[in-house]
Amino acid sequence: MDHLFKVLRRTVVLECYANRVAGEALRDIVEPLKTMIGEMVEYALEHNASQKTLHRVFYERYRREYPWIPTKVIKGAYRDAVRRAKSFRERLKKGKARTRKPEVRRVTIVYSDNQDWKIESGSLKVRTHRGWVELKYGNNKQLHRYLYGGWIPASELKLKTSGGRRVLAYITFTKIHPVFYNKKNVIAVDGNENNITIAVFRNGVLVEVIRVETGLGRIVIAYAVRRKRISRGKSTKTREVKKKLRKLREGDRKRDILYKVVNFIEELARENNAVVVIGDIDGDDKERMEKNKSRKLRHRIHQWSIATLIKLLEDRPIHVVRISERGSSSVDPFTGRRIEGYSPLVIRTAVRGAKGRFKVVKVVLRVAYVDGRVVERDVVGAINIGLKYLSSDGSPMALGSTGAHEVWVKLVNPHQGPTPLTEIPLAGKRLMEDLTLYKHGF
Repeated sequence: MDHLFKVLRRTVVLECYANRVAGEALRDIVEPLKTMIGEMVEYALEHNASQKTLHRVFYERYRREYPWIPTKVIKGAYRDAVRRAKSFRERLKKGKARTRKPEVRRVTIVYSDNQDWKIESGSLKVRTHRGWVELKYGNNKQLHRYLYGGWIPASELKLKTSGGRRVLAYITFTKIHPVFYNKKNVIAVDGNENNITIAVFRNGVLVEVIRVETGLGRIVIAYAVRRKRISRGKSTKTREVKKKLRKLREGDRKRDILYKVVNFIEELARENNAVVVIGDIDGDDKERMEKNKSRKLRHRIHQWSIATLIKLLEDRPIHVVRISERGSSSVDPFTGRRIEGYSPLVIRTAVRGAKGRFKVVKVVLRVAYVDGRVVERDVVGAINIGLKYLSSDGSPMALGSTGAHEVWVKLVNPHQGPTPLTEIPLAGKRLMEDLTLYKHGF
């Protein structure tokens, strides 16, 4: 059994309210900070400067011009300027920059040392040129859970002001968590537009495949139609349209589904003491997929939530490994033969929900016939991702004693927990014209 120590990070967004003294003190910092960051971003872009270089060039001048700004805030501005310059340089390289230089519209007050801020008696206290000022906040269960749950506050504090009394404080907590796993036990995850396919390996042998129907692609399409209908013939800047667009809950629904999927994968990994291996798709892969596509298809690809899924998994106390998805769906894992193409197939079944009501579930598959067997594209992709990790050279290999007829695909609804609703045969021995759904656990 192998183990590692993983540093977990959680950020709490704390809504605070400043009194008159605290509000004036923060405003005295924000306005000069915009000027400072703007100058440092231009210098960092021109000279490819680091934080150390910015400190050497600007620190003495800023201490003379703005003696009331805390030293730690100036040092936090170095980090902000370097990040902005790096981001703008990447956008400029990809042709996405709309201006010649980045515009500094909003700034964040960054306290880089926890000696300049503390949480005490129901308020957040920060050190300013007017001494210690208080930012009051209400009851926050998430903050208290991390404060008294063994988590350690990080040294950095970020404050965002909106011009009024309201101030958003970003506090990061860290915790070192031991993770135990077996290298031969693998949970291979293949993220797709409307489903997450999971292949479970124990001791290097495939034992189970689970298909979690997320429907995220259908949610993206539905909300795009609703936004188009709301803004048809009207400007999106009008008050009425803005109000209706704010009521759309696309992001909340997508996050809810992703959190349930992540919880399901984490539970599987802990039960099997397994490594979670996930197919990685970065921004360059997305751009390559969006090239020469229609506007609607580009929107669907851009809204693909695989990057968010990976980030959420890496924030959990499990061992996560990224594997390239390139070529994972083009090779049959049972024979090693190349798959030339897939054909669409739609199957339907009636499933019973938590309240006893029945609902027709439509499952969209993409199947291919290889050596007299039926294989499904997403299942093939998940299995090959796991085999890439298990093999020494990073390429798919033939399975051991596991035969195609011995493995079943379990269909899971993320809204109803980990209980499988139905099972689909992964591949049969004979050529089949259709796949049959078998009821399971009714």
